[in-house]
Formats: sequence, structure tokens, C-alpha cells
Amino acid sequence: MIYIINVINYKETFLKECPRGEIGRHKGLKILAHWECQFESGRGHHKLMKIHFAIDKTVKADASRRNILKKYSNHSPQKSDVIVVVGGDGFMLSSLKKYQKFNKPFYGMNRGSFGFLMNKYKSKNIIKSISKSKPVIISALQMLAITKNNIKRRAISINEVSLLRQGRQTASLKITNNKKTIIRKLICDGVLISTPAGSTAYNLSVNGPILSLNSKRLAITPISPFRPRRWKGKVVTLSSTIKIENLSIKKRPVSAVADNFEVRNVKSVRVSVNPLIKFKVLYDKNNNLNQKIKFEQYKKR
Repeated sequence: MIYIINVINYKETFLKECPRGEIGRHKGLKILAHWECQFESGRGHHKLMKIHFAIDKTVKADASRRNILKKYSNHSPQKSDVIVVVGGDGFMLSSLKKYQKFNKPFYGMNRGSFGFLMNKYKSKNIIKSISKSKPVIISALQMLAITKNNIKRRAISINEVSLLRQGRQTASLKITNNKKTIIRKLICDGVLISTPAGSTAYNLSVNGPILSLNSKRLAITPISPFRPRRWKGKVVTLSSTIKIENLSIKKRPVSAVADNFEVRNVKSVRVSVNPLIKFKVLYDKNNNLNQKIKFEQYKKR
């Protein structure tokens, strides 16, 4: 067995063999030490980490672009081992959907405002931080919206699917869960269905419950309910199929929004968890998503 040192000097990468005990003695260079088993063929299974950087175009995120790409090579998403997202929560959500087909883990670095889904921004030791991070598996909602013209629109959502009134009048909605009626007529500004990962976002702002990541639950939360005024919503199982119907399509039009994807003039919406769509998001040890959710649960509002 021998040791291999990966010496990363800006965008150039060198491999050097050195005897045991020499690791860490090379001063003045950025060193990431790996070990590699050598088989009889002389080949090992060591692999350098390849990163694809997805960087938002906001002023704050774009200012980090030159600094990051000066030090690290930017590989294609297909050939990368991990996708590093630099931006805010909204950009993270869109990046998860954009690169979902490549089945890669995601590591977010916050250059937005709150950054609930992100790790702290760093321009140094990114590879080391990724190698020490812990994965969190996030399930996605699948939305099927049917418009008043019977056009079907599909989308996936990581935080929530919401139905919102389009005009000055309140919405009139019927909600069912697996063919069982939850509420026959809800007069409100809207309603949303939230995942555990999204329960501390818009859902919390409208006084919805906070769900832990391992709760296997979804939250159905009304937005400004008028009748029945005291209906607080309902928590349902992850296996639920929720259908929301617009009871007054012409007079009270509504739109359906899956995170940042909107469908106007909706007649009905069907929402369920797609077990085939899962995202692996990497978090630093002291910045775990579970810890963030627990903090919000016990924080005084």
C-alpha cells in the first residue's frame, strides 16, 4: 500500500507518490492526502473529486465566481462527482430540479439571504468540507394541475405546492385525501401542501406545523381561511394523494405554484410524493438540516 498526495495548486493538479510518513511535510502547497490500494495489476481505485459549480447570477453570488473558478476546475454535471450550488435557497431549489436527471449529490453554499437549505459560504477547503459532510435525503412532491381548458401541467416541488387566488375574490376549494373528503368547502386566500423540508418556509409563515425530516408526513395548511374561520389544516401521511378542486372556476380563479413554477386558471390539482424522485443534499456537521428544523420547532415565535 502506498500513499498518494493530491497537490492542488490553483487549476493544476499533480499526483506525487511519497513514502509513508512524508504526508503533510510539503509546506506551502494545498495538500489533500488520499490512500490508494495497489493491486497486482498496478492499478488502484483512487479517484479525484470532480465538481460542477452552479453559481447564481446575482451580484453577491457572481462576485464569488472568479474567486472559486481560479482555484477549482469546473467539470460538466455529467462527469462531476458532486454539484456545488452557490446562491440562495431559491437558486438551490431550481438547481436541484435542473440537475436532478444526473443523480448527483448537492452541496450548497449560501450567497443569498437566509440560506436555510445551504451551508456557509467558503472559497477555501471546499473539497475537504464536502468530504466531511453528511447526506440528507429529501423527497419531492409531484403536482398534476388541470386548467379550465383541460390542459395538464406537471411539475415537481421540494418545498410546497400552493393554490392561490388570482383575483380580488377569495378562493372556494374542496380538499380530498385518497378519495376521503377533508373539507367540503374552504373559503380562503389559498392552501398549501408542504414537505418536511419546506415546512419551515412559506408553511411556517402561514402558521402551519413544522415537520421533522423523518416524520413521513405532509402538512395541508390554509392561507387566510375565512370559512370555516378556525380550520387550522391537517397533517397527513407521506403516502397520501391530495386533490384540491376549484368550486368556482369562472368567478374565483386560482393558480397553482410548485415552488417557483406557476400554472394559471386551475380547475384541479393532484399532489403526491413521488418515491422515485429523491435528492441527496450534503450538509456540514455543524449545519445539518435536521438541526435547523429542530431549532425552528423550539424557537419562540
